[in-house]
Amino acid sequence: MPNPPDIEASAEPALDLETRADDSGHEALRLWLRLLTCTNLLEGDIRSRLRQEFACTLPRFDLMAQLDRHPEGLKMGELSRRLMVTGGNVTGITDQLQQEGLVSREALPSDRRAYLIRLTPAGRTAFSGMARAHEQWVEELFGGLGESDRRALFKLLGRLKASLAAP
Repeated sequence: MPNPPDIEASAEPALDLETRADDSGHEALRLWLRLLTCTNLLEGDIRSRLRQEFACTLPRFDLMAQLDRHPEGLKMGELSRRLMVTGGNVTGITDQLQQEGLVSREALPSDRRAYLIRLTPAGRTAFSGMARAHEQWVEELFGGLGESDRRALFKLLGRLKASLAAP
């Protein structure tokens, strides 16, 4: 499969965050803006597909994904930490999912202020379908890159991640 042309080779101006920096800009800034643009494009597409095909938001999907990975359940605070959102956000989403019968909320005997959240069987079934579709969408979105390009990009982003996480 041929690789798509580089955005810089296109005759049309970019209509995204990359327009904030021209060729005279610092390379690191241009790279950051390109990463941010790609992230926003990928996320926007996934959000749209979740909404259209499953009437689901990305935060709901993400919360259900965490619970799917932890069938034993997670405390509200742990969900908040893993999703990097406020406890109020997790509570609101959990309330909606509980009303729909997709999650259960169980008080912990050891701490009556804490609740353990789990996917219900209906929640597990609903999430399973969404997860399969999500994986297919991600495959499609990266379909413009050949396998060697995907591997190289993964490796380079791993090096970037390691350098950012280093002290």
